[in-house]
Formats: sequence, C-alpha cells, structure tokens
Amino acid sequence: MIETTNIILNNTQIHQKIKRIAYQIYEVNYLEDEIVIAGIAENGYKLAEKIVEELHHISSLNIKLCKVFIDKKKPLTPVKTDIDPKVYTNTSIVLVDDVLHSGTTLIYAVKHFLEVPLKKFKTAVLVNRNHKKYPIKADFKGISLSTSIKEHVVVEFQNNEIIAYLEE
Repeated sequence: MIETTNIILNNTQIHQKIKRIAYQIYEVNYLEDEIVIAGIAENGYKLAEKIVEELHHISSLNIKLCKVFIDKKKPLTPVKTDIDPKVYTNTSIVLVDDVLHSGTTLIYAVKHFLEVPLKKFKTAVLVNRNHKKYPIKADFKGISLSTSIKEHVVVEFQNNEIIAYLEE
C-alpha cells in the first residue's frame, strides 16, 4: 500500500484534472472536424483514453485515439504508432503522457509527428515536473510540481482508480 504522505493527486483530483484538460483541448479545437489524441504507451495511453472519454461527454468532435510506441531507454529507436501516419496528416494532434520528467520522451515523440504535415500540435501531461533537459512544454497540464532530482513521480492505474505519488 502507498503511504498517504507521498500522494500528490488522489483519484478524485486526477479525474478533475482530466476533465479540465479535456475542456482545454476542446476549447483549442472546437472548430476542428477531427482531432487525434496520441498517448505514449503505457500510462500516457491510459491517460489519453480517459481524456477521450471525457471529450466524448462534452463535445461532438470526431476523435481518433492513437497509441505511440517509444523505447524510453533508447529514444533514438524509431517511434511507431498504431495508426497509419496518413490518418493524422493535416490534423490537429494532442500528444499525451502521464509525467513530463526531463522531456526526453516527449521531444522524441514530437519529432516523429513532425515528419508529416500537421494542422495543430499540442502536448498534455498529468504531472509536469520542472527538470527539463529539452525545450519542450506541456500545453495542457494537470499540475506543475517542483521536486528534487532524486524524487520520482509515479502515476499508477489500479483497476478503476488512478493515483499519483512521489517515490524516492
């Protein structure tokens, strides 16, 4: 069991953040016919699924969900998606991950999407840490958190519950 002193966001707070992120995404894309929500496997994709669920409740946007595969240990390995790049060509994309640590994962995923012409490109994260190595930012974020470099933010999906906590 996780110690409650290390919890950053509980399940209720996370669902509130997801709802807010969904509204922000809709505000930026309300004139679009279609958008792609691309979640970085594994937790980014799980978060993307939750955002898409919420977008379906609040909008009539045609939303395509895309899973992004990136080797986080070897980010120079080619990034792949579970849908053909033609599907997101000239489309508005929101790239989703659970935590923005150093920015390595997001920057390499962004590079993949920039290889096709896009209409709009935004990023969304649940937790934005302030230890970036790369000039990448989260356009939509649940919470910004200043942590020490030794601390690690974990987002855990357990059954229907989501929790974010600090791990040293």
